[in-house]
Amino acid sequence: MHGYAAGPGDGTVAAPGGLLDLLQVAAVVLDGEGHVVLWSPEAEQLLGYLADEALDRRADKLLVSPENRQRARDLFAQVRSGAGWAGVFPLRHRDGTEVPVEFRTMRLRDRQGAMHLLGLAADATTVRRVERDLALSHSLVRQTPVGIAVFDTDLRWVSVNPALERMNGVPEEQVLGRRIREVLPELDVEVIESRMRHVLVTGKPLLDQMTIGRTPGHPAERAFSESYHRIEDTHGRVLGLAVAIIDVTERQNAATEVSEARERLSMIADAGARIGTTLDLQQTARELADVAVPQLADLAAVDVLETVVTYGTTTAVVGDAHAEFRALAVAAGYLTDAIHAADPVGELATYSSSRIITQCVREGRPVLVEQVGPAMMRRIARDAHAAQVLHKAGVHSYLAVPLVARGEVLGTLSLYRSVNPRPFDEQDRILALELATRAAICVDNARLYGRERAAALTLQRSLLPPAPAEHAGLDIAARYLPALSEVGGDWYDVFSLGPGRTGIVVGDVMGKGVQSAAVMGQLSTATRALARLDLPPAELLRHLDDITGSLGDTIATCVYAVCDLGRGSCELSSAGHLPPVLIRPDGSATLLEIPGGVPLGVGGVDFGTVELEMAPGSLLALYTDGLVENRYDPIDTGLETLTRLLQGPQRPLEQTSDMLLSALRPEPDDDVALLLVRRQA
Repeated sequence: MHGYAAGPGDGTVAAPGGLLDLLQVAAVVLDGEGHVVLWSPEAEQLLGYLADEALDRRADKLLVSPENRQRARDLFAQVRSGAGWAGVFPLRHRDGTEVPVEFRTMRLRDRQGAMHLLGLAADATTVRRVERDLALSHSLVRQTPVGIAVFDTDLRWVSVNPALERMNGVPEEQVLGRRIREVLPELDVEVIESRMRHVLVTGKPLLDQMTIGRTPGHPAERAFSESYHRIEDTHGRVLGLAVAIIDVTERQNAATEVSEARERLSMIADAGARIGTTLDLQQTARELADVAVPQLADLAAVDVLETVVTYGTTTAVVGDAHAEFRALAVAAGYLTDAIHAADPVGELATYSSSRIITQCVREGRPVLVEQVGPAMMRRIARDAHAAQVLHKAGVHSYLAVPLVARGEVLGTLSLYRSVNPRPFDEQDRILALELATRAAICVDNARLYGRERAAALTLQRSLLPPAPAEHAGLDIAARYLPALSEVGGDWYDVFSLGPGRTGIVVGDVMGKGVQSAAVMGQLSTATRALARLDLPPAELLRHLDDITGSLGDTIATCVYAVCDLGRGSCELSSAGHLPPVLIRPDGSATLLEIPGGVPLGVGGVDFGTVELEMAPGSLLALYTDGLVENRYDPIDTGLETLTRLLQGPQRPLEQTSDMLLSALRPEPDDDVALLLVRRQA
């Protein structure tokens, strides 16, 4: 049997095994009269008598209790007659106890023809225990569903149980004495034998080692969990090793499915956090494309119908009609030329009715192409060159998913696989549809917001003076900068009140959108009308307060000033607005404190007035909070910065306006109105 150390020469002398040592088989020889003539050390261990105490004694009188002696003599006579006997017989130990002993007996003759009796004996309890252990081991090995293989020290098969025969698809007789590579070449033989050698050398087991491969019993790729153990005898001599193998393909597939399901849920959760962070249409499309790669696709493109981008409306694609798309985002999970095959971001693309992207928006359902052939590639790519680029990049699977919100198709999410060898499947389709559905709501919100913002901005700009009119003795510059997100109700105005007198106003309606812009228009018109009555600033604000209160739940702030060049003064009143800045001819700047005054619409509080000298070269700066307020710093910081920027030598007002906007609010998150009025020298 392989695995046992052999002696020199032809190897016919084998090293002893350990089973007989375990059983401690004793040898006893009796002469024809029943006297002990030979007594082995194992007999001494089994029965307690030294050789000097046993030799030449009658065995029946020494070793058998009186009640069993006749039976012992009968058995002795039976063996002496040549019949032989095997069985269990109780013998008396030197300490007086009885020991059940299993015997194998045989008759012997010496050269003179004298008859002797040889008895091979072992403790019956030990024999039964070894038998049970062997039977149990054999039963477990033969009946277990776990594949078990035994190898010798040369890594050749010694035995294979039925379970492993079924896994391998090879009967035991065809593997015995052979190496793994000779029978199962489609397994990772180098790795397996490396593990086996490691266990043989170190004696340390290797547990739950994964192997992926094919066997004749399973032509499809399977996953196996293998545990390696070194086999040693009772003296520590290495006999070989045992390998326990479990087919864990189903478990592996289930774990893979669970892992993929977790990844899909994680991706959906990630999409919920990352898509729709703003109400900007292009930013929302870019966030969708970024979420899709590389977990779901190697390349992703988001295209929205042109009517959605340009007009904020949706138009259904029906019949054989072409479809016009605006490319809003493209993202790749790795560096690839395939990204250049997608429509360039920002460009308009027109696709015929036969194209996959047109079919997707026309039918309002996903289109899955598991394997992309040459003909299908032409229906996917925008032109022949793009088709060649996609083919060269290895694109082999494609999925187009419609962006549907509130029952209307807004565009498509196009997904490509090139590096990922697995084609898109039904699970991918479901995941992509979930992403597209979530993103479509954000895209639609951005569309609706864009439409409302455009309307508010149009209304806002139509109500503001296109440019301040020229007024004798005054230099004037004005700026209006809408917020990047929502348009508000900021406004400014400059109007003549008679010779040498000019009215100026800057205000801010609380709130955003069309409603705020409309209220701003009403207050701006009312201010001009009241100013024609040549009312003092405080009285004009009282009338505006009454008008604002009649407009419903509306609050606004404003500063109204009357510059009288004849008197060289300026009279100001404030309705809860930020303080104007006065820059004197010497370049010093001061925030003006105007007493009293609460926002328009609150009511019941008088407005104070302050009158200051407006010397030649003096500059008055009026502004809304969008210029000096942000979410990170206290408003005092913005006011101090504004005052510091306005100090110093005089500059042209247009240059000063641009400098203030660039320094304070390059990307405003609130509307900004700025009005600069300087008395000419």
